[in-house]
Amino acid sequence: MTAIDDSLEPLLGRKTADALAEGLGLSTVGDLLRHYPRRYDERGRLTSIASLELDEHVTVLADVAKVVKKPMRTRRGTMTEVTVTDGTRPLSLVFFSQKIRDLNKLVPGKRGLFAGKVSKFNKTMQLAHPEFQLLDDQDDEQAAASFARRLIPVYPAVHGLPTWSIARCVEQVIAVWDGVVDPLPGELIKRHNLLDLMSALKLIHLPDSQEMIDEARRRLKWDEALSIQLALAQRRKSAAARPARPSPRRHEGLLDEFDRRLPFQLTNGQREIGEVIADELGGTHPMNRLLQGEVGSGKTLVALRGMLQVVDAGKQAAMLAPTEVLAAQHARSLRDMLGDLATAGELGAPDQATRVVLLTGSMNTAQRRQAMLDIASGAAGIVVGTHALIQDKVSFAELGFVVVDEQHRFGVEQRDALRGKSGEGVSPHVLVMTATPIPRTVAMTVYGDLEVSALRELPQGRSPITSSVVPVAEKPAWLGRAWERIREEVAAGHQAYVVCPRIGDDEDAEPKGGSDQRPPLAVMDVLPKLAGGALKGLRVEMLHGKMPPEDKDAVMRAFAAGDVQVLVATTVIEVGVNVPNATVMVIMDADRFGVSQLHQLRGRVGRGSAAGLCLLVSEVPVGTATMQRLQAVADTLDGFELAQMDLELRREGDILGAAQSGVKSGLKMLSLLDDLDVIEEARQEAQSVVGDDPDLAEHPGLAQMVREVVDAGRAEYLEKS
Repeated sequence: MTAIDDSLEPLLGRKTADALAEGLGLSTVGDLLRHYPRRYDERGRLTSIASLELDEHVTVLADVAKVVKKPMRTRRGTMTEVTVTDGTRPLSLVFFSQKIRDLNKLVPGKRGLFAGKVSKFNKTMQLAHPEFQLLDDQDDEQAAASFARRLIPVYPAVHGLPTWSIARCVEQVIAVWDGVVDPLPGELIKRHNLLDLMSALKLIHLPDSQEMIDEARRRLKWDEALSIQLALAQRRKSAAARPARPSPRRHEGLLDEFDRRLPFQLTNGQREIGEVIADELGGTHPMNRLLQGEVGSGKTLVALRGMLQVVDAGKQAAMLAPTEVLAAQHARSLRDMLGDLATAGELGAPDQATRVVLLTGSMNTAQRRQAMLDIASGAAGIVVGTHALIQDKVSFAELGFVVVDEQHRFGVEQRDALRGKSGEGVSPHVLVMTATPIPRTVAMTVYGDLEVSALRELPQGRSPITSSVVPVAEKPAWLGRAWERIREEVAAGHQAYVVCPRIGDDEDAEPKGGSDQRPPLAVMDVLPKLAGGALKGLRVEMLHGKMPPEDKDAVMRAFAAGDVQVLVATTVIEVGVNVPNATVMVIMDADRFGVSQLHQLRGRVGRGSAAGLCLLVSEVPVGTATMQRLQAVADTLDGFELAQMDLELRREGDILGAAQSGVKSGLKMLSLLDDLDVIEEARQEAQSVVGDDPDLAEHPGLAQMVREVVDAGRAEYLEKS
């Protein structure tokens, strides 16, 4: 009898079991059967070599076109260079030893699977020392039968464990596997016309047709979608179980006075979402809302108005920011927006005034002691801070409202820790904000425990931003023109950012993917070259996350005041930094950043009355997929469109894991891009099940499925809830 939880060692032997555990983290029968094929190659159809990406571990099905043996230049011996092709593009395979098994069988005309990591040498894509399996020269019956199938499963693999070895292990296990108790209720399987779990797991590995693959995938997607939606439904129910202290809007209070002083009109979106937030803050049902919006759409203003309503009700509001730079920026922005309404306790302060207090981990003892005293006594109506707010020693007088900025930088545990500061048996209202617009499927999975609002309208007076790609490999003179544009903007009285991927203190300095690829450009290297060369004579400073907090704050204050003309920085300026006089940004090695990150960075310019310019500098060749991605960012300012593109490019499991717990998630089959219908149906089913059985006590199979598919960090959170 072989069960789903059995160890692989008795079935495959210690050596193979150890290799699977160490290389891929697969220890049990279930682990191996949930290691799904990445794709299926048809025996007669070759893999597209043009689609290969640098640094990716790939398996290609290709024909041997040419074999050349030549002496090595740097040491004694012979190198074998094999050229394989898919009929349209060649790929180089390099072997530095003649003792490799079956190397002599690689002759023109042979077809095989070749597995290795894509690197680059002399600007040519290659696989160095790849593992290979010739399809028409099998040396055992099991392998021959496996590759005789029309569809060949290609698995995510690692060095020493090529896809064909994994396929043999899977077949060996399935041959003796006794099946599994299906966790889904029979009526649900019938209602949605799904395969049973055992059939789905067998067919995903050993299909005879594309139709079989589609049916197996549909069932396995349901497992993942339902697991996530069950977890989220439990979170929603748990959050609603503890009431909130109501903070109804007060007539002629601090909020009314603030609104009277606003020098502009709220946008329609700010007004409508503000009314929703005001209603929810006034109730006993705890608000759990996500506010997403374009860069510069005014989310902070919406949040501030909610905080003032809570302060009017005699309670406190806290804003949690992911970095000290952003926390300090928020504290300054809130004080600037409030003016003397943030001067409670000072001579001449208005009667309605409150106090904005900053708390970060790097404060000195006296500053920290005073801040914590103001928080505990209630003197601070609004508290802004980093993770320091979550620490046990921080005590609020009466916390009524929590605002979490840039939610994707935090997990549910941090959000829950701050939520717990509200007191025994009650919850604060919670608003989480993100300037990264979120596709609907992501909102329903990653943020499925929250109600979602979106700000798409930019305030009047925001200037347009022009974006251009600077392809320095083909147009090296264009980089010089970029520095000239900075000089022109500075001469006109404006300021500029230069953004680099790396700080430069040797972190991440090793080149990736091949000997001819340089490390990413660094702030510490770029700044002196610019200050002594292309930008000589301008006031240039640096900003990065490893600087002492007082130095970071001093640089930001100097830049905000106009004393610094060019700021050379890392992505520490990605969110929240608001200097309306900054009009141009040059992003070096732009190909090293994600789509949403580029959009966020670009949003730091064009925040005033003058137009903004963003230049995306890259050495990547024109025509590559990476350059097309950069051009797509340059072509649109629509963050929602770019968010969809980002979803298409990123591994979806990473999105879920990073957003919710920082632990790798269990998403292997479900596509947040393509499976909206499955996610919606699973959400309805989960809501119904949890409504009747909150702890899943009557559905042990579903409870176990949640633990298996949803990552360990999130499962632990649910147990704490």
